[in-house]
Amino acid sequence: MPGQLATALHLGAEHTVVATGLDPQLPSVLLTLALGSQKTARDFFRGALPTPFELETAIAWVEDEVYAAHVRHRPWVPQGVVVVPCSTDPALHEIATLAGIAQGPLRILTLDALEHVFNRLVSVSQGRPASQEGLPAHAAFAASLLVLRELMHHMPFGSLTLMDGA
Repeated sequence: MPGQLATALHLGAEHTVVATGLDPQLPSVLLTLALGSQKTARDFFRGALPTPFELETAIAWVEDEVYAAHVRHRPWVPQGVVVVPCSTDPALHEIATLAGIAQGPLRILTLDALEHVFNRLVSVSQGRPASQEGLPAHAAFAASLLVLRELMHHMPFGSLTLMDGA
């Protein structure tokens, strides 16, 4: 819509990109964070699933990166405007599915729903089998979940709109 901000979010293997502007094709601000599913998993998790200590260490580092991005992003968002990012990323669709969000061309993942999935990951890090929580037992999934959680908390984004397509 004219006069409304568009925000695109891409959580890649090595980086996360947030682009915001009036025109989705020409964003006013383009942020590239050194946070990706593979990179974050490689940097912080020794095994397929993080330990509580690894999770806490990763959270602290990711929070710092996200806060720095928030400081750079904030001047581009007018006072009172709520930013709702959009994404087509399959990994984020997987998280939405695990949060119980029905499949469809447009899906809304709320912070509360995301937090519920993250709490399940915390239980797994503390020794509960991933299969009991219905979570994938691979570090890239845990890293994607952690990065998305910190982005939503600290940018802040109250929800994420997921769309089909590229």
